[in-house]
Amino acid sequence: MNNEEILRNTRKQFFAYRNGIIADSLRKNGDPHSMIMGCQMTDVAQIAADIEPSKEIAEAFWADTKHRECRMIAPMLYPSADMDKATAMEWAKNVECEEIADVLCHRLLRKLPFAAEIAKELKRSAEPMAIYTGFRLLLNLVLMNKVEKTDSLKAELEKEKENAPQKAQPIIASILEEFEVDF
Repeated sequence: MNNEEILRNTRKQFFAYRNGIIADSLRKNGDPHSMIMGCQMTDVAQIAADIEPSKEIAEAFWADTKHRECRMIAPMLYPSADMDKATAMEWAKNVECEEIADVLCHRLLRKLPFAAEIAKELKRSAEPMAIYTGFRLLLNLVLMNKVEKTDSLKAELEKEKENAPQKAQPIIASILEEFEVDF
């Protein structure tokens, strides 16, 4: 099956899993995508499991910025070994909403050997969604013990929280809560 057939068949599967109630709710809550099937994350992951991961397929899905489910499945299909830092930064800076940022960070970016560098760079961005993505990635890395919970990191986060965009505030609070957890 060629890439076009994979894209077409996958979109048909999204349609089969569509959930009008979820789609309507997402639209009412400001989801920026013009095509929303309302698929749940588990449905998208199940569909992705049947597709051979490939950089080309993932990039084709990611390029479809109008389709929510295409943006969700792309990070699931991009082999982490094939992603370079420039592409990772480009994807992270082009995230259009929190849901896509969360999927991107959880399904792909946290697996990259340079993930901590990406998080740091994104946090310094002028764009609120890029900042959110940076903190979301940092949360993933802290939870995975890929970033050490140091006093200096805690102080940095407390300082950054003062000026961070509103949408990043709960993520920063979650990271700071991890400093209170005793293992």
